[in-house]
Amino acid sequence: MTTSSGTTVEKERPVKDDSGPVNDLPGKPVQTVPRKVLYEQPLNERIRTFLRLEYLFKQASYHLPRESAWDSRATLTCILEILDIFGNTNLKSETLKELERHSAHLKRHEQNHDIDHTQLNKLLTEIHTRLDGMHRVNGQIANDLKASEFLVSIRKRCAIPGGTCDFDIPAFHYWLQQPTKNRTRDLAHWLGNFDAIGQAIQLILKLTRDSTALQMTLARGGVYQRTLDPNRPCQLVRIALPPDLPCFVELSGGRHRFTARFMKFSTADVRARQTDEDVEFELACCVI
Repeated sequence: MTTSSGTTVEKERPVKDDSGPVNDLPGKPVQTVPRKVLYEQPLNERIRTFLRLEYLFKQASYHLPRESAWDSRATLTCILEILDIFGNTNLKSETLKELERHSAHLKRHEQNHDIDHTQLNKLLTEIHTRLDGMHRVNGQIANDLKASEFLVSIRKRCAIPGGTCDFDIPAFHYWLQQPTKNRTRDLAHWLGNFDAIGQAIQLILKLTRDSTALQMTLARGGVYQRTLDPNRPCQLVRIALPPDLPCFVELSGGRHRFTARFMKFSTADVRARQTDEDVEFELACCVI
């Protein structure tokens, strides 16, 4: 196949996705050893926001069970960054719309006798469970956290480099000296405000990622381009590379096309450059 820029690629071959997505609910420890290096590029703002939240939930989940005051600082920083994201958009409404969209998409397959109806019903039940959980949240999510004087005082200082030193916020310094169980209890309580939406976002991203299998693909001269069908919008581009490949991928794109450039990494002090070699990789364009 030849792309719009003249870049030639081989026909794609299906492969098994064994990259191993992990359980990333707020407050749950994350344990995984990836067998591939996975790169993802969202192609709309909603999925971009969901991925940012997933990233922050992962960080919070990693640091929450650990005992040091530095881990408590890191967990709280994640919580405050999550609050910042919630302040920029009506995420509750956006998440409900996305769950309902996935439900409608799956229901269209109920009369299809060629699919696994047990799995279909399981997914529909899970979506409805997440919808119920979201509807049980009164008002906007985490309103109590936004009104907390303690958290607000820390949140204001986070924008200043080194702004949460001991002398800046004595109350925060005092809290960090409390027993680990007390700090963990507070952090788990604050993170609990995001349980319903965190579980919903995890399901949405799982359905999006699972909608398309990875395909073996070839980038000629280190570049791959694809034109997308605007009538079937791609939500997410995923690329998997073997861990021993001395390249990373830079992804850019929008509604109509995307480009993947494979960059050769030598050291952190030397600017990466695009490889001129052919690169075999795994690709999924998630349309759902």
